[in-house]
This record gives sequence, C-alpha cells and structure tokens, in this order.
Amino acid sequence: MKIGTLLNIELRKSGEFYTEKFRSRVIEQNETFLFIDYPIDIKTHKTSFFPKGTSFLITYVDENENIYSFLSKLVAKVKLNVPALAIEFPSDLQRIQRREFVRVDTAIDVAVHPLDDRLQPFTTVTRNISGGGISVIIPKDVDLKENNVEIFLSLPLKNHGFAYLKAIAEVVILEEKKHKNPTAAMKFLNIAKQDQQMIIRYCFEKQREARKKELS
Repeated sequence: MKIGTLLNIELRKSGEFYTEKFRSRVIEQNETFLFIDYPIDIKTHKTSFFPKGTSFLITYVDENENIYSFLSKLVAKVKLNVPALAIEFPSDLQRIQRREFVRVDTAIDVAVHPLDDRLQPFTTVTRNISGGGISVIIPKDVDLKENNVEIFLSLPLKNHGFAYLKAIAEVVILEEKKHKNPTAAMKFLNIAKQDQQMIIRYCFEKQREARKKELS
C-alpha cells in the first residue's frame, strides 16, 4: 500500500453491520501500523474523531486497479508532520473479486448530460448499477444515440442521506423493450476511485439486504 492511497472507511458499530462512511489517506506506514489522516465524514465533509479501540472496515484500490478490504482498529492518535491516527497494519487483506463488478437491480436518480450539443440533458432512474457502469431507463421523448455522456448519480447511503457522484460514461448498448421504455447500458470511462468504491460497497450492501430477506 503506497503513501497517498485513498481509503474508504466504515465504522463498525455492531456485529457485521457497518454504518457511517468516511474517507482518509495513508500518510506513513511501518511494519506494525498505518498512519492515516483524520477521516472526513462523507456526508458532512467534517473531520471525525474516534476513541482508541474503534474498529473499522477499510477498502481501497491499488495502482493496478485491484480492490482490497481489511479490518483494522484505532491504536493511537499521533503527531507526525500533521496530526494522524495510527491503525493496525492489515494482516489479512481480502481482494474483492470484480467479476466485471457485482451488479444489482435498483432505481437510483440519475441525470445524463451530453458532451456535445446533439442531446439535451435529461433525468431518469437506473435499472441496475455496478462499479463498472449503469443501465438507465430512457424517457420516451429522448432520442439517445450511442455516445459518451456525463452522468450525475444521487446514491442513497444507509442512514446517511445521499452521496452525489459523477462520471464520464460510454453508451454501449441501446435496448428496445416491447411495451416499455428503452434502456441504455453505460460503461464508466472516467470515475473517481473513491466514488467507484462507494458504488461497489452500495452494491454489496444491497446484496446483503436481499439475502437477509430470503432467509427471513
């Protein structure tokens, strides 16, 4: 893990459930600890403070675009060039298998903006989403051609309102549906790593919720 690696942090509150999402960055490391910036709350954009012993679930993307997650714990607050947190160095990294990314069916508000003047911006909802792209429902009055577009997503976060993400995407498939609005499958071409990680975590949470409903 390199200095400067962006970290997505989730606070472990009870059992397997994670709430409260934060972002941080690795600023130093040794064989025992990772030293990270004080995490920033994704919702409020404010610096967050935690007591010693707080448990975290952390995900990050390495330089080869591989996604990893690990459990860690706050060991101490330290003073380097800047105030920082010392957390346990991960002993068990779990690589998240992309499998072209986990995809879940869900309706999320999305705005689609053209990169040229051939199309007026429009709003709609997703049919499904993954860390690699989205499929959206095309309104009847929109004549969408295969093209690159800028999309703005309003991603609902569990217990934390919404996160507003944006990406450049390529329209790869336009699918006509009998008696229904057509859909467009879009592949992300340019998306911030932390935004992509947030989408991936959202998809895993939706899958977990679905499994719980099946078992109940």
